[in-house]
Amino acid sequence: MTRMRDDRASAAAPPPAPRSARGFDAVVLGGSAGGTELMSALLAALPAGFPLALLVVSHLPPDVPSYLLETLRYRCKLPVVEPDSGETVAPGRVHVAPPGYHMLVDDDRTIALSLDSSVRFSRPSIDVLFESAAHVYGSRLLGILLSGANDDGVHGLEVIRAMGGVAWVQDPQTASSATMPRAAIARGAVDDVFSPTIMAQRLAALQATS
Repeated sequence: MTRMRDDRASAAAPPPAPRSARGFDAVVLGGSAGGTELMSALLAALPAGFPLALLVVSHLPPDVPSYLLETLRYRCKLPVVEPDSGETVAPGRVHVAPPGYHMLVDDDRTIALSLDSSVRFSRPSIDVLFESAAHVYGSRLLGILLSGANDDGVHGLEVIRAMGGVAWVQDPQTASSATMPRAAIARGAVDDVFSPTIMAQRLAALQATS
């Protein structure tokens, strides 16, 4: 009798899916030195019907003209916007942090922009976006950290994983500046390490289903 109850319990409660195989509602993507080129390539690989919301932070100086938004709009099949504060985070849209502002996700899944002090010498900060999104999306969030010259984003990946989400990083051997991905790997803040080609394929294949 006891054995039958145990068998039924096992059948009724299958093991959870691997973290990297779960569905998502949103993707947060951060990079710095050398990361914007891969960021552009990843977004260019997404199909027009890609169902997830994307939020992007790149370290850009506020006093120098940036062509990131125009480049992403040219290459990406999805709408690419520089959102206003209070704008709803929309599925199938790329939300790019404006230069000079931290970009956060509020509890109601709207954008917040902040002029608070720089974090890890940067505003916008990858950590600020990743951490805020982790508390909103929980296990339905994928965080991706690319090439960069400091460790901004590593703490954010730790929070994403602590809240049940999944963390990818660029293979440091393929990064123009490997400090960011290496720091994330050293801190154990990573679920998967991908080359740019594999990362683009995996990202494009994601669905919003659980």
